[in-house]
Amino acid sequence: MNSFKTILSFLLFLIISNSLAAQNNILNQAEGSTSISMHPNIEKLVRTKFSEKYGDYYKIQLFYGNLDKAHNTLNKFNKSFSEWPGKILFETPNYKVWVGDYRTRLEADRALLRIRKEFPSAFIFKPKNNKS
Repeated sequence: MNSFKTILSFLLFLIISNSLAAQNNILNQAEGSTSISMHPNIEKLVRTKFSEKYGDYYKIQLFYGNLDKAHNTLNKFNKSFSEWPGKILFETPNYKVWVGDYRTRLEADRALLRIRKEFPSAFIFKPKNNKS
């Protein structure tokens, strides 16, 4: 009788361990794996767009000319695009209207797409002196 219990316990152990192994195998198959591939030019674009140093800012110039037109341009801009700061700078003998402080070229490009709808001659630049 004692050997019968031992054999029964051993068979029960084998059945349970086999069941757990099968369940574990099913779970491993369900996890699977995912791979993501991208075109090499996408990686190059991301590196180029985000390679700028922290603290260097891009701006967009809307106008270069006399003071009255500079004020009109800035007022028109502020009515349409309040999310970006704008200012007038003097450079003998003309005035410039600059907008934005964009940390990356990508950020400036996105803003320029919107701004050019109302200011077609706008362009992006990086001031030599970023204190402006």
